[in-house]
Amino acid sequence: MKGFVFHGPGQSAWEEVPDPAVKDPTDAIVRVDAVTICGTDLHILKGDVPEVRPGTVLGHEAVGEIMEVGGDVRTVRPGDRVLVSCISACGRCRYCREAAYGQCRGGGGWILGHLIDGTQAEYVRVPYADLSVHALPGAVESKDAVLLADIFPTAYEVGVLNGRVRPGDTVAVVGAGPIGLAAIATARLFGPERIVAVDLAASRLEAARRLGADAVADARETPEQLIADLTDGLGADVVIEAVGVPESFEQCTRMVRPGGHVANVGVHGKPATLHLEDLWIKNVTITTGLVDTHSTPTLLRMAAAGRLPTAQLVTHTFPLDHMEEAYDVFARAADTGALKVVLGEQPHDEVAVRAT
Repeated sequence: MKGFVFHGPGQSAWEEVPDPAVKDPTDAIVRVDAVTICGTDLHILKGDVPEVRPGTVLGHEAVGEIMEVGGDVRTVRPGDRVLVSCISACGRCRYCREAAYGQCRGGGGWILGHLIDGTQAEYVRVPYADLSVHALPGAVESKDAVLLADIFPTAYEVGVLNGRVRPGDTVAVVGAGPIGLAAIATARLFGPERIVAVDLAASRLEAARRLGADAVADARETPEQLIADLTDGLGADVVIEAVGVPESFEQCTRMVRPGGHVANVGVHGKPATLHLEDLWIKNVTITTGLVDTHSTPTLLRMAAAGRLPTAQLVTHTFPLDHMEEAYDVFARAADTGALKVVLGEQPHDEVAVRAT
């Protein structure tokens, strides 16, 4: 088969790789029907994630069809259409028992496209399939469902839930890329008074307005002052960092009110300064986190009911074998206007019903 292979910082290719096979009785082999590219993949290509070894197939989000399962898999079988989660879960360790699947100590966590071959290929081996894939409702199209593999649960869990968004809050989202936009969409579910989006790109700020931001600000034009003006000098109740650079994190800490929350979602490749000389007295809570995907079943039900604006985030589609072109378009988002790119989508007009 073919897959998109990382060969070291700045080096990658769509090339022939070995077909995956069932190695453990909890594995499933999935034919990839739709896959997307994540900002984390760009961080890997830059060398920001040194755990990724050259020769690894990238990608950790997919929709596809089960082709084969190991002898211990009970929840899916060949022919099922599934969502492949970005997080794998052994289901037995302390963290999995607490639904903190991202911290799995039993061989799971974020392993696809990180520690083992990932989803940007024609087929993928998914460990711990019973907890790591989700059967898809027929009402959810592949290009929508693939956004629930990572960006929506990440934005919702690491941004909105960790930030403890509440009714009446002022929420600032710094970074209006796919994660930031998903954070805006899911923060709205909690009835905040206002959501302010901050970004450098006018096209992304316009997308933020479409997704529900009440105000937008150019990151270069002291958005802290806009937040202060909107809150009578208090600051935002919740600030969600969705960029992953030192400047944006430090900007977030200047926006938050005393007693407020800064929820860091961005993937950082460089150190950021924590200005405790200013923050120690302000009762500020700062959270970090890798998504656990415990919310994926809930988000799938909401998507099936038409309650999540997934389609609005997909700006480009490609055949699966146009992976290099898709990476180029996604990496040059400021020029191309790309939000999420989806590759290899196949329509599914029939819903298979199996006896239980």
